Amino acid sequence: MSSQQEKIALIKAGFYPFVFIAIMWLIKLVETLFEIRLSFLGVYPLAIKGLPGIVLMPLLHGDWNHLISNSVPFLFLGTLIFYFYKEISWKILIYIWLLSGIWLWIGARESYHIGASGVVYGMASFLFLSGILRNNRRLLTLTLIVGFLYGSMIWGFFPEFFPDKQISWEGHLFGFVSGLLLAIYFRKEGPEEEVFEWDDSDVPDDENAYWRSTTPADKTALSEKARPTRIHYHYKKKKVDQALKE
Repeated sequence: MSSQQEKIALIKAGFYPFVFIAIMWLIKLVETLFEIRLSFLGVYPLAIKGLPGIVLMPLLHGDWNHLISNSVPFLFLGTLIFYFYKEISWKILIYIWLLSGIWLWIGARESYHIGASGVVYGMASFLFLSGILRNNRRLLTLTLIVGFLYGSMIWGFFPEFFPDKQISWEGHLFGFVSGLLLAIYFRKEGPEEEVFEWDDSDVPDDENAYWRSTTPADKTALSEKARPTRIHYHYKKKKVDQALKE
């Protein structure tokens, strides 16, 4: 794939994550313009009113800072998944989205939970573990990048480090675990290791070509058929004596 084709493929991979982010921003803009709050559409554990949040939670955010902090990693990690895991990218995103929401509805605190951070945690953990399990050079490089950029996300499991903020650490945890489980489940799917082959299609299939090796029996047969060549030199004594005198 040429560099131009890779750029086009990367832009296409980022299209769907960008659409989701555009929806998130549109919702927050509507909330701001009409001075309303849609947080009641988030996940509320073990309550019928909280079931729609399993689908809607990642699209809702508490404020603009919350939205901005989730938008950048969602776009980056989502683009990587759609680029490297084309065939299963939608499955990965949807499963992380739903699994994290369902587990949150079952086991979280009694409060409304909103935000896309659970999905972000899931995508990050999937990319990290998948690269290790598949032992693919490109994916291992991706693992190092994700680990370097988002390794500090692990602190999101401990709300005591953020006493002044209301953080759904359960959403982070359930999203992270869902990504790990999906990386194990899809461990045999994804990009394959690149194998380089020499193209020798223009080389004639000549069995007598010089690069083809011959067996010892063939060499013996050739030596038996070969005739020795002898070269005889005759010197005339007269001319030799004359040359010596000179």
